Amino acid sequence: MDTLVLPFITSFIIVLLSTPSFITVAIKKRLFDEPSEDRKIHKRVVPLMGGMMIFAGTLFSFLLWFPTNEMGIIKYIVPCLLIMFFVGMKDDIIGTAPTKKLAAHLVVAFIMVLMADVRLTSLHGLFGIREIPDWAGILLSVFTYIVIINAFNLIDGVDGLAAGVGLISASLFGAWFYFAGDFVYAVLSFALAGGLFGFLRFNFSPAKIFMGDSGSLTIGFIFAALAIELIEFDAQKTLPYIIKGISKPIFAMSVLVYPLIDTIRVFTLRILSGVSPFTADRNHLHHRLIDLGLSHWQTVIIIYIFSLLVVAASVYARHFNPSYAFVVIMAGVVLLIQIPFFITLKKKKRLKH
Repeated sequence: MDTLVLPFITSFIIVLLSTPSFITVAIKKRLFDEPSEDRKIHKRVVPLMGGMMIFAGTLFSFLLWFPTNEMGIIKYIVPCLLIMFFVGMKDDIIGTAPTKKLAAHLVVAFIMVLMADVRLTSLHGLFGIREIPDWAGILLSVFTYIVIINAFNLIDGVDGLAAGVGLISASLFGAWFYFAGDFVYAVLSFALAGGLFGFLRFNFSPAKIFMGDSGSLTIGFIFAALAIELIEFDAQKTLPYIIKGISKPIFAMSVLVYPLIDTIRVFTLRILSGVSPFTADRNHLHHRLIDLGLSHWQTVIIIYIFSLLVVAASVYARHFNPSYAFVVIMAGVVLLIQIPFFITLKKKKRLKH
């Protein structure tokens, strides 16, 4: 009986909680069904498109509680994508409080970690650590989802940046999964890459359209799932030479290096300044490059090249101890991201003289 009650309750709660917000959106954006004397009986304007909530609640609940596991990971990815998309869409239109966005991120993370079992169980020799306790794996996995989802949300501040970095990341993930023989994730990666490539046509400087939170949160979630699945890829399977020996944690972090390092840096600066880590500011690396006088397209090209160089370093690092390689790569990344600040400091000294 619970297999029937749970989907009913799930869809009921989703529609109950989401419909008021959508009504507010519909009123503000004038998404109305206008009265008509000849064929409509209502005498006042009524918000339209409420079926979207029914669709979301029904599809989410059906996939989440589908009675078999034949759909595999898709059973959990699609509901989580719906959460990210609609939270992002609401934020794009009328705004969403950071706490509410964080709550949605936590819901998605716990679904993927506890229900889909897409979570970290090992560091695969990094710093000598292999198996980690279940509780530590759960906490680390939830943290990973939240950080990566927010990371792509935060770098969407320059024309073509989030879409271009996403295109590079999706292509690299797709290539790795293809060579590893996991075609489900390879297809998902390349499907995302194709969408981002098409979008980049209209988003590259000068941008004609922005992806907004509905886009950045969605792709951030996909990358979080892909990164964890890559790190947790079956160690018993024989990998082809092209990817054999590459440290999976280092490669995954390298693929996402720019959003991760920028987010960690910005959050750290905000916390040290005594403000909320979710407070908007202009401390991002891409803002610093823009302030140096670079154009949007010059800024994103530099970041694209930086991302590719770090990934190339992670591939070359398979010849060395993973812990040693990680420290060297991270040290190199930290030094590279200081360059804009050294240039700014030098300019300020010249102005003083």
